[in-house]
Amino acid sequence: MTTVNNILKEIYPGKDIADQLNEEAVGYKRIESSSEGVEGEVGGKYVTFPIRVRRNSGIGYRNELEQLQAAGQQGYASVRIGLTYGYGRVRMSGPTMDLAESKPQAFANALTKEVSGIRDDILKDTNRIFYGDGTGTMAVLTTAPAAALTFTVASIKYLNLGDVIDIFTLPATNKATGRIITAINDATNVVTVDVAVTAAIGDVVVRTGNLSREPNGLAAIVAATGLLYNVDPASEPVWKSIVDATGGALSEGNMIRQMDNVRTRGGGRPSVIVGDLGTRRAYFNLLSQQRRYVNTKEFTGGLVGLAFNYGREVPVVDDVDAPDGTLHFLREDSFKIYRDQPWHWSQHNGSDIWKWVDNFDAYEALLVQYWQLGIDRRNGHAKMTGITAG
Repeated sequence: MTTVNNILKEIYPGKDIADQLNEEAVGYKRIESSSEGVEGEVGGKYVTFPIRVRRNSGIGYRNELEQLQAAGQQGYASVRIGLTYGYGRVRMSGPTMDLAESKPQAFANALTKEVSGIRDDILKDTNRIFYGDGTGTMAVLTTAPAAALTFTVASIKYLNLGDVIDIFTLPATNKATGRIITAINDATNVVTVDVAVTAAIGDVVVRTGNLSREPNGLAAIVAATGLLYNVDPASEPVWKSIVDATGGALSEGNMIRQMDNVRTRGGGRPSVIVGDLGTRRAYFNLLSQQRRYVNTKEFTGGLVGLAFNYGREVPVVDDVDAPDGTLHFLREDSFKIYRDQPWHWSQHNGSDIWKWVDNFDAYEALLVQYWQLGIDRRNGHAKMTGITAG
């Protein structure tokens, strides 16, 4: 086991896995790659910090010897963010582990496949979560199966063959548990599972056991309504984003309007615009029609994209995992990733990374990260939805 652990640590220490996520996940990249975007002093189950939500009202003008206005004070709300607990499991059989002693290169090759695979899976899942709402929703049903093996979803973007899924009516009514996806028709968005399900239009597909256990993402953060963490915009109106659901053809005027709205409502200026591939094409076509310069440009942090001019150049970047027909206008300095440490190998039961699996000739290693995506300014962001793809 010492040999096995040394090989694993030499090839894939925990920090390297976090670095791989930094290099690959577009929507998540600039936040995590900045030291200002990661907060490691979390501890316990929650992170708390105050936000300023109201101005001092004790301002006024009076005549000579007239009674002064009442004193006021700044208004604050206390944000409380609960951490979520992420895991990735790697299993190796006993015969494969024996190769570490007799044929270390063969074992290293087998290890590379397993650890590289889970690294890539964590990468894709983290980027999906970045755009999600914390419920774990991977797809939404558009048909109502009645004891059927197939159903249709609005988008298959986040689904994969072999995924083990649950189906729920939100917030928590279970319709099916532990179904395995056996086929996906990418032309019709029809999904086939191993055991029949009965569900309704609007029900959601989640990874089995993940319902409402994932970190918050942009769908929850960049919203004009709804509780975020423990602050409600119904009582603190500045705690909301700008949302334009007009949809249709993309126009530069509407994009400028969203930037203006954020700026007017106190959120400053968004520093990046992120969209899916179809929306990126729509913006490219818009510039082409206006005979604008449309070559890609490299921005701070190695991010490459088209430029949007709003007093200065703001990068418009595409992400294959971004929701269809949506542009997010994000002020990146308001985001922070709260975590105790990056993805790392659990060693709570001693120095060994690999643990014997009870009753099996197999060993497992566990990747762990306790984290949450937080913001301190919800009004620093905007989004446009329903945009016609280019």
